[in-house]
Amino acid sequence: MKNIGQYLKSVQTELSKVTWPAYNEFIGSTTIVLILIVLFTIYLGALDFSFQWFAEKIFSGQI
Repeated sequence: MKNIGQYLKSVQTELSKVTWPAYNEFIGSTTIVLILIVLFTIYLGALDFSFQWFAEKIFSGQI
C-alpha cells in the first residue's frame, strides 16, 4: 500500500511539471489530427476497394 501511495504522489509531482497547451493550441492540434484521420481513412478505404476490385477481376478470370 505504501508503494501505491508513493507512486501516486510521484505521478502528481510529474503532472505538475507538465506544460499544458493553451486552449487555441489544443483546438488547432485536435482539428489537424481529426482531419488527418478522415483523410487516412478515405485513403485506406479507396485502397481496400481497389484491391478488392482487382482481386475479383483476377479470380473471376476477367484479367
